Amino acid sequence: MDTLKLVKDDPWLEPYQQAISGRYRYFLEKQRQLTQQQTITLSDFASGYLYFGLHRTPDCWIFREWAPNATAIFLVGTFNDWQQREAFQLQPLENGVWEIRLPLQAMNHGDLYKLMIHWNGGCGERIPAWCRRVVQDNVTNIFSAQVWNPEHPYRFKSGKFKPDTAPLLIYECHIGMATEQEKVGTYREFTENILPRIKDDGYNAIQIMAIQEHPYYGSFGYHVSSFFAASSRFGTPDELKELIDTAHAMGIAVIMDIVHSHAVKNETEGLGRFDGTSHQYFHNNERRYHSAWDSLCFDYGKNEVLHFLLSNCKFWMEEYQFDGFRFDGVTSMLYYSHGLGENFSNYGDYYNGHQDGDAICYLTLANQLIHEVNPDAFTIAEEVSGMPGLAAKTEDGGYGFDYRMAMNIPDFWIKTLKEKKDQDWHPTSIWWETTNRRKDEKTISYAESHDQALVGDKTIIFWLGDAAMYWHMNKSDNNLIIDRSIAMHKMIRLVTASTINGGYLNFMGNEFGHPEWIDFPRQDNNWSYKYARRQWSLVDNRDLKYCYLGDFDKAMIHFIKGIEHFEKLPLIKLWDNNGDQVLVFQRGIFVFVFNFNPEKSFTDYGFLIAKGRYRIVLDSDRPEFGGSGRVDNSMHHTTHLDPLYKKEKKEWLKLYLPTRTALVLEKF
Repeated sequence: MDTLKLVKDDPWLEPYQQAISGRYRYFLEKQRQLTQQQTITLSDFASGYLYFGLHRTPDCWIFREWAPNATAIFLVGTFNDWQQREAFQLQPLENGVWEIRLPLQAMNHGDLYKLMIHWNGGCGERIPAWCRRVVQDNVTNIFSAQVWNPEHPYRFKSGKFKPDTAPLLIYECHIGMATEQEKVGTYREFTENILPRIKDDGYNAIQIMAIQEHPYYGSFGYHVSSFFAASSRFGTPDELKELIDTAHAMGIAVIMDIVHSHAVKNETEGLGRFDGTSHQYFHNNERRYHSAWDSLCFDYGKNEVLHFLLSNCKFWMEEYQFDGFRFDGVTSMLYYSHGLGENFSNYGDYYNGHQDGDAICYLTLANQLIHEVNPDAFTIAEEVSGMPGLAAKTEDGGYGFDYRMAMNIPDFWIKTLKEKKDQDWHPTSIWWETTNRRKDEKTISYAESHDQALVGDKTIIFWLGDAAMYWHMNKSDNNLIIDRSIAMHKMIRLVTASTINGGYLNFMGNEFGHPEWIDFPRQDNNWSYKYARRQWSLVDNRDLKYCYLGDFDKAMIHFIKGIEHFEKLPLIKLWDNNGDQVLVFQRGIFVFVFNFNPEKSFTDYGFLIAKGRYRIVLDSDRPEFGGSGRVDNSMHHTTHLDPLYKKEKKEWLKLYLPTRTALVLEKF
């Protein structure tokens, strides 16, 4: 095999060429195997949801399930008083598949059902693995599958949608906590109340968490039980489809936060011991249990598991028209150690034989499939180790993701806020962290996501303002702590967003400095929803300072969005000075100037740039953004000749730089 482009583009990978080529060959061979030597497509293979589960045909109901260890299976539900009756007994087919055909009058829309699965030595009630609708009883809290066959199912209206990814501006969100009321929000409420906000703010994509059904609300959707069922606690499948359709009509792409890295260990609600064995979907040894996450790990070496998970990817795209996926917990999948306790300090750590080749193959197959089903779809990897090639093309020897999360950036900001005085914020470090990435891979940059807002951590605004936010967020209240917080919050976001090479992400509410943390209802907080919601009234109240942050974020996002392929403009550092705490860089005709200094404003601060005239197009110190209005935005700035740099065609641009201020200038 010829040297793969991934290795050609990075000479440091040459010592590991054999390992990289071996993984690529394994992927190709597995793909040939699954596609029956390419007599079918990968998309054809990943159509299990059309065969398994419950389906209504013109003549009858057909239900199929894969349970190779089962000795008998009964369909039980409200239609037969939950009794195991002969008329509802499944019949075995080949390869562990079971089937039943029932007359149309045997069950109706809204009926509840489960499987009673028998195996040698026992039996148990199970929710079908491929079911598309699961509901929880409000009294008993018991979960059951539900027949979903409405007389007038939702029909998509927006037609073929092509996401705008130039650049990708993501609003990460959670349906349940998107309401201000102390309750679980709904798909319908999100469609009516939150989508218009996101559209107005300028974001062109939403990334929805916790869609796949999960028994415990407080898991944030990461302990999935029913992989094909949209969580019913937020509403119906039709209401989720309407949400996605409405977003598309607004020009907003919809990304699903998909969890294929592990599964809830529950047996009654999940896949834990579905057919009586511990190894049907999962490993059958010490690798079965993820101790850090209290969950179960898929065995990606089984073709049946690949069939299940790949079909799951295709299902969400075809049935709900999701535009892409953010794959959760990729690091945990890549390594036998789940990445725990690893340093990842050199390339050898990525090719030391501690990597899960089957999981790597699955991820590559998943990306291949997703782009086959919809060439306009895109995928994002949540991965912390820095594995090379993750967001490189499959044919180049990569894993096929379109983007990877720049998880170093939020870690850097939190570490800086925790450990450094304002006087020690060094532009060299800020530039390094926001631009340190592989040239051949696109990233999603972000200052903070939902992770930084969870109990046990603090959001950026809380690290900055802390208790002062409880008392001094009224516009009539002057407070130095809050002034600093607002100024730094804007600068952190702007320097993160303006250095992207792929996209930018924000978690809902963080754009306006939502106070406090996220804490889902649990026994320890007396099942309270107080911190599992978003207080939109804070940013809507023009007497409070939250609107300053919200307005700046909107201006920032609209500025970036207004420049086609902003993320592709070359990043050129023009100046950085740790003593002054000033950073200046250029993208195209735009110049970004940051003065992080907490004490010094600079008059006629100069740096070399291409000759011309420049005007300010964004100023973090404007009064409408909570600043002091110290810069005259109406002034045009002309460069000044310096004979020493005449040959380089550069001249001095001199500006007034107030403390804790960021400016964006445009050459005209």
